[in-house]
Amino acid sequence: MTEHLPTMNRRAVLSTVALALAAAHAGRGLAAQAWPSRTVRIIVPFAPGGGADSSARVLAEVLAPPLGQSVIVENRPGAGSAIGVMAAAQSRDGHTLLMGSNSMVINPVLNTSVGYDVARDFDAVGMVSAQPLVLVVPASSKIASFADLVAEAKARPGTLTAGNSGNGTLAHLTAELFAIQTQATITSVPYKGESALVPDLIGGLVSFGFLNLPSVIAHIRSVRLRALAVSSPAPVAALPGVPTLRSLGQPSLEVQGWAALVAPKGTIPREDLARLETLLAQALATDTVKTRFASLSVEPVASGREATAQYLKAEGARWKQVIKARGIKADS
Repeated sequence: MTEHLPTMNRRAVLSTVALALAAAHAGRGLAAQAWPSRTVRIIVPFAPGGGADSSARVLAEVLAPPLGQSVIVENRPGAGSAIGVMAAAQSRDGHTLLMGSNSMVINPVLNTSVGYDVARDFDAVGMVSAQPLVLVVPASSKIASFADLVAEAKARPGTLTAGNSGNGTLAHLTAELFAIQTQATITSVPYKGESALVPDLIGGLVSFGFLNLPSVIAHIRSVRLRALAVSSPAPVAALPGVPTLRSLGQPSLEVQGWAALVAPKGTIPREDLARLETLLAQALATDTVKTRFASLSVEPVASGREATAQYLKAEGARWKQVIKARGIKADS
């Protein structure tokens, strides 16, 4: 009982108790502020089953344990990814992330009324993955090389058709960039996705296309499509003997389908963004992620927040030049 203690001792005990209570209260306050304090949501602006969706689900599994909270994937497809990106930009709950992709930086250039600005509305966390495009022609085509394609396009201006997965998609813009770089005249033919395009490409109804690796690799192996080149910095192990566009003297056609993790601007404290950046890099280095990504035909890409922000800015500027030069307009 404190009343039996000497005055100084009693004061010391009371002071110690007060300090202990204050520390406990402060600890509870810090615990309450720790991030994340509840389930983390990763918005994927595409339908389930695609590369971005699958990559996000792999990361959700790997990131949940070190974060100490569940990580869920929410698909918000539509408008070429703009619906999901806008939903993420408007989220202020502090526990929302976005799996961004090429379309994230293309849409605001293609359509100024899209409603978001990448630099203004998002904080970069880090790059996630990269996937090459494959330049393919029908197996029945007389075009057997990149040089043949350029020669044919110049010999018969406008007669070669470049199939793509939709207006303003990476496949479309890469074909337009091809036309700029080679000074060839081509006709772009948009489809509603690669699944609609591939049968017509195999059947020779379109002349060529720049398609995602997973969409064409089985058809290349079954000799229904012929691969002329890949757009990645290095050759693709799954396509032995297929040259890179860089090795063919076309470094400007080095194009990657990429995914990056971002957060709505200012919703996650900087120190927590830094921690998330580190956890993402660690996750991408694990054998689990490497193996799972390989099955999706994507490569893990570790890049910090600042480098990722600069990359997104450069990608937006790159495609803005192509869109302006080729007079590409958003679908009405």
